[in-house]
Amino acid sequence: MNNKVMRYFIAAVAALCALAPVAGAAESKPYAKSVIQIWMWGGPSHLDTFDPKPAAGRDYTGPYDSPISTNVPGVFVGQKLPLLAAMADKYAIIRSMTHGSNAHETAAYMMQTGHEPGVGLVYPSLGAIVSYFKGAKAGYAGKIPPYVVLTESQGRFSEEGFLGPLYKPFITGGDPAKKVFAVDGIVSEGLTDARQKERRALLDSLDTLGATTPGIPDFALAERYEGEAYEMILGPTKQVFDLSSEPDQVRERYGRTTFGQSCLMARRLVEQGVPYITINYKGWDTHKDHFGAMDKMLPELDKGLSALLADLEAKGLLDTTIVWWGGEFGRTPKVSWEAPWNGGRSHFGAAFSVLLAGGGFKGGVVVGATDARGETVAERPVYPRDLLGTILERMGIDPDGTIPTPQGLDMAIMPSSGAAPGSGRLTEIE
Repeated sequence: MNNKVMRYFIAAVAALCALAPVAGAAESKPYAKSVIQIWMWGGPSHLDTFDPKPAAGRDYTGPYDSPISTNVPGVFVGQKLPLLAAMADKYAIIRSMTHGSNAHETAAYMMQTGHEPGVGLVYPSLGAIVSYFKGAKAGYAGKIPPYVVLTESQGRFSEEGFLGPLYKPFITGGDPAKKVFAVDGIVSEGLTDARQKERRALLDSLDTLGATTPGIPDFALAERYEGEAYEMILGPTKQVFDLSSEPDQVRERYGRTTFGQSCLMARRLVEQGVPYITINYKGWDTHKDHFGAMDKMLPELDKGLSALLADLEAKGLLDTTIVWWGGEFGRTPKVSWEAPWNGGRSHFGAAFSVLLAGGGFKGGVVVGATDARGETVAERPVYPRDLLGTILERMGIDPDGTIPTPQGLDMAIMPSSGAAPGSGRLTEIE
């Protein structure tokens, strides 16, 4: 029996029994059913992606001094993103994200939860909140957990916060770009279904305590959830993670990279009704040789994200799927050319960009602006609470509602939006 899968189902039992009923669902009909979060671990540069500043000079642009026009008149993006430039009408660009923190852990916490740290309580991430409101309590009957991370833990904070282990994401591990996507606890490379069944039979033959002590509810419950766990391992659920069933031309269109195939996998999870999927795209913490790294990573991003948006639209899923792209912060607009950085960009929480697509959001819109060098927000500041609150509204969840702690305390889902002058939820793209 696989311990990780079994632990998930046992935690589900405990948490479902302990927590109070769902509160805070919006009365209006939600536009979106799923969220795909493309998390740029380390923080991407806004100048190199969705807020280019060609007039700022080489100390700011480096070699990326030729932004390209998009299919939206007057909107330009970085020169390494031609495929995304051709479909800018499908997404909105938020150019005025800000929170002011240059520390990975603090910035990640704020961008994932919408809350400031240091209040003696760890708030749940957006994925955990969506899992709470759209998971088993709301009728989600999928065998795949409602909050999935591809492929590594984000590791900067406790994603489930005070909600507890049921709302922790299922982290797949493995690499979808390999011949076998070895999903932790579900797909084991080189281990056949027949061998899994033999192992289960051996375990059952040894595990006789339940059979000799009938009538104990805990044993019956454990047996039930063991069966559901094995259904994931041996049933149709396992096939969801088998990307070899996709046509070669589809896999090529996404790119045969870990990121590209993660985007394809995210689309397949949306087709299964999974409410929240995070793609943890690592490698953006480019203190040294920034442009060398970007020459490789930006084309991967361009190919994978553009294919995902196009595929979701072609399958009629984009209107009901929110795709949001961004990291914990941006990178310093001014390049550090001196040794040992040799053309690096550091952490920058004062101003950065986020992309939003699908879920009923308007495409082809730019919200906010930074100054001529991308160093400060010049108009329409957007804080993490504004962004996450807007996404929750699109999911039919009231961000101004409450969510209970295990101790029965009702806590605000999101802090008050619009407290800072000029800020507030993203009504421009609704």
